[in-house]
Amino acid sequence: MNKYKRTDLDKILPHDYPMILIDELLDVDLSNNTVKTAVKITKNKIFYDESIEGISPIVGIEFMAQTIGCYAYFQNGEQRPKIGYLLGSRGYKCTLEKFEKDKTYTIEAKRVFADNELVSFECFIYNDSMECARATVNVYQPQSTENII
Repeated sequence: MNKYKRTDLDKILPHDYPMILIDELLDVDLSNNTVKTAVKITKNKIFYDESIEGISPIVGIEFMAQTIGCYAYFQNGEQRPKIGYLLGSRGYKCTLEKFEKDKTYTIEAKRVFADNELVSFECFIYNDSMECARATVNVYQPQSTENII
């Protein structure tokens, strides 16, 4: 698979700039239910905090959610992105005080449960090969959004 850069992510994720937080889609393997993305922390990121020279670790959940959004795009046959809802996460653990400026983090997600519109992913964030965050992320993607406000 070719890597996808920010301009490609505009068509993959149902967000507008500056809310696309990840920078690159590295891999999608539908046969193994996995996806991998990357983000480089820079001053121009919307959640960058000058006072800590980085991004709060809680934003890691959104890095995970957007990685899952990339998986959903390919799972849906590369059709126009459907809106999805982050229902919650279980066991979010992050060993970082912040996502540090000028560092690149890799986000990996594996689908572990799917029941029609409800899906769970085991997600991990790495800096180099060191795990720095993990969570189970539960998402909902309705078949139709006609009656959703």
